[in-house]
Amino acid sequence: MTSNFEPRIIALLCNWCTYTAADTAGISRLQYPPNADIIRVMCSGSVDPTYVLKPLLGGVDGILIGGCHPGDCHYQSGNYKARRRIVALKEILKSVGFDEERIWLRWISGSEAGYFAEVVTQMTEFLKEKGPNPTRQKWTV
Repeated sequence: MTSNFEPRIIALLCNWCTYTAADTAGISRLQYPPNADIIRVMCSGSVDPTYVLKPLLGGVDGILIGGCHPGDCHYQSGNYKARRRIVALKEILKSVGFDEERIWLRWISGSEAGYFAEVVTQMTEFLKEKGPNPTRQKWTV
């Protein structure tokens, strides 16, 4: 691990809750690392496993999926669908020797801007300790 390593995180955030929290964090000028590239999705349940696999295989260091708290989904059960998909995806990745800890699923409501900033900070620090995604060296020219 190099001391100047900065992890790259793709954050797939639910439009109704976690994206709102991220927006509020920005408006409130909360301090957190700029390592997360935010992509707004309508629901965490709409996150297809390929949205996670493709960036990871491309060398991204971590994926953060943010959704509404269970029971509060705008689409009723989307977050339960997301949880099932991510659990299955992590098991598959683990079985082929990939580090499934690079994928985080967090429930963050629109009123939890501070928690959003905290999660991004924690994930950035966690990934700094882990070091770069091994696929980064294999695929990057």
